[in-house]
Amino acid sequence: MFILYDFIYLVFVIFYLPVFFLKKKKYPGFRMRLGVLPKDLSFEEPIWIHAVSVGEAQAIRGLAEGLRVKYPGKKLVISTVTPTGNKIARRIAAKGDFVFYFPLDLSLIVRKVIARIRPSLFIIVETEIWPNIISYISASGIPIVVVNGRISDNSFKGYYCCKFILKPLLNKVDTFCMQTQQDAQRLLALGVAPGKVKITGNVKFDLKDYSEGNVGAAGLKNKLGIAEHEKILVCGSTHPNEEEIILGAYIKISAQIKNLRLIIAPRHPERSNEISGLIKKFGLQPQLFSSLNTGLLNSKKGPVIIVDSVGQLLNFYAIADIVYIGGSLVKHGGQNILEPAIFAKPIIFGAHMFNFRNIADLFLKNQAAVLVHNKFELQEKIKYLLVNYQEAVALGERAKTLIGKNRGATQKTIEYIGKLF
Repeated sequence: MFILYDFIYLVFVIFYLPVFFLKKKKYPGFRMRLGVLPKDLSFEEPIWIHAVSVGEAQAIRGLAEGLRVKYPGKKLVISTVTPTGNKIARRIAAKGDFVFYFPLDLSLIVRKVIARIRPSLFIIVETEIWPNIISYISASGIPIVVVNGRISDNSFKGYYCCKFILKPLLNKVDTFCMQTQQDAQRLLALGVAPGKVKITGNVKFDLKDYSEGNVGAAGLKNKLGIAEHEKILVCGSTHPNEEEIILGAYIKISAQIKNLRLIIAPRHPERSNEISGLIKKFGLQPQLFSSLNTGLLNSKKGPVIIVDSVGQLLNFYAIADIVYIGGSLVKHGGQNILEPAIFAKPIIFGAHMFNFRNIADLFLKNQAAVLVHNKFELQEKIKYLLVNYQEAVALGERAKTLIGKNRGATQKTIEYIGKLF
């Protein structure tokens, strides 16, 4: 079966390689994906954490800190697939840790990387299934843990169709720390042994209690040229076809409320020039944050700010008066609600939050966020929250309180990891 898997995976890699070159996006860590690691590195049975992209990498910050406390002699090896995830992982890494790109899941490459790293534990964030990696690590007698596990609706449908193949593979994982009862039940339906499945909650709730001062947001308003009387709408992690909706709503609102400023942080910063062109089509002035000089924006009608770098979004959430969560008015499944919630910001999101359904439902049930279905509702809700300040404040406070009530998943996860060592 694995020979067939290797063949199919190799064909996919060969056909997909030209895409990177045609788009001039040659993968920065592709040599690492082929199993080529720096020769001067030496490993002493580290803990290997795999976090595929930005969301997963951000989720492991508390876990990484907790593991360092519990196992002070252990170094961490953190792998990602995406360049943006890699940048976040590098910020999480401590001295002596190693961050690299996850190897292609081909037998020859996988065996080479495992033999080089020799991990004492392999941690997978959010149920990434890699047959060769899991099989060879399990065969080496190395414990495997899935942390912050979840199975989306679409993934479950696909997994269930090939349950007979996945069942023996999934049972090579020693412990699944799942976010919810539903996620746990889906694993059991796929044939995972009940003793392997634990419900620990969502580690993303274990955010630090940030304030404007300790995330570097102090002075950001001055740098942006935003006066104290002006209000700020931050649209985080937006996707294609969503910026048009936001800009249309912004123009309508700012015709009535003159002191509103707009900041757009696209999910993929490389789209910044595309968004700049779109802003100009709406008759507005764009400004990339990376090319900003202090005092540049001190004008009667400031431009639309585009956050074109990774790792800055928390700072912008800290100064926001209202936050819109991207990927939710278009069918991308939404983005993280919890980061603006920790700042007690009033949060608005669209109906397409299926990748964060449980969190979204929890926030709506507790009146800690606002749901909109189209550009007209988005426009009206933003305007309503700007005019009704006390209700906006109460909405934000309920969001922050909800985070406090759902903390603890990281500690539970570390306790289960401890039972394997």
